[in-house]
Amino acid sequence: MRKLMKPPQPARAKKPAKIKPAKIAERRVPAKAVPPIRPTPGTFVSDRFSGAHGTLRYKLYTPTGSSRRRLPLLVMLHGCAQSASDFASGTGMNAIADELGFLVLYPEQSVSANMARCWNWHWPANQKRGSGEPALIAALTRHVLALCKGNPARVYIAGISAGGAAAAIVAAAYPDLYVAVGVHSGLSRGTISTLSQARLAMRKGTGSNPADAAGGAAQPPPTIVFHGDLDTTVHPSNADGFVHRLRQFSGPALAVQTETGRSERGRDFTRTTYRPGAGDVLLETWMVHGTGHAWSGGKVFGSYTDTKGPDACREMARFFLARRQKAATTLR
Repeated sequence: MRKLMKPPQPARAKKPAKIKPAKIAERRVPAKAVPPIRPTPGTFVSDRFSGAHGTLRYKLYTPTGSSRRRLPLLVMLHGCAQSASDFASGTGMNAIADELGFLVLYPEQSVSANMARCWNWHWPANQKRGSGEPALIAALTRHVLALCKGNPARVYIAGISAGGAAAAIVAAAYPDLYVAVGVHSGLSRGTISTLSQARLAMRKGTGSNPADAAGGAAQPPPTIVFHGDLDTTVHPSNADGFVHRLRQFSGPALAVQTETGRSERGRDFTRTTYRPGAGDVLLETWMVHGTGHAWSGGKVFGSYTDTKGPDACREMARFFLARRQKAATTLR
């Protein structure tokens, strides 16, 4: 039989070789950092700040008026069981800021740091520069200064109770940043390093809170103090701790002037100023008679306020705004 022959198959066409596209070097353009927006005049904003020493929530008030001004900055530290909003409402400092033209920063202690929202001023780590809460508050202050284009030569700090004690520590630790300090119903810096020592000083006063020896080596910052003579939370004699510390630096050569008066709502007070000879006042104390542990001249909208007392906000603002940083100081 004849073998059947398969017809010749046509040669298969070769598939064209795939041409790999040449690799193009990609240049990554870093995303431009969006600068934070400067708050609008007349606004009260809430935000969070994180730094090398921790995180803090805060509220920031920008007064009404031109946004082009380089405004002074006042840092306000609330007391135990208070919040930033509560402290702002009770003191009424934002209204004074509108009138006189300055920024107000309210750092807020977290419940995780202290269940009662107290500043932990009695811990050794929170009593020096570059550490703990003082470093965190100072870093937040610098952040707000940059954000708002504030005036670095006119920065002040104040507080009540635990916030007042913390303010005294922070101001002393950062004299290159804070020009002056206000302490309401608080304690001066001392040798306290435990909670039990803090409670003893709060109950019995200055005698259990002596100024430490190192404290006499540096001049205390200009300070204004308010205290109620019926305060059963922080003994009124703690106000004397500021006088003792100033004398430790200045010696007995202090010109002292005392006057008495009565607020518009009927609260008596004794105001005393201390200055070295003919120099500027370094310490001004207000003892408000008939007042307990409360912000003098405060509003009914907040906690721990005495509406009848002289206006602590206005007097602190007067004391602060008369002072500015005289020269740049470099501290590590």
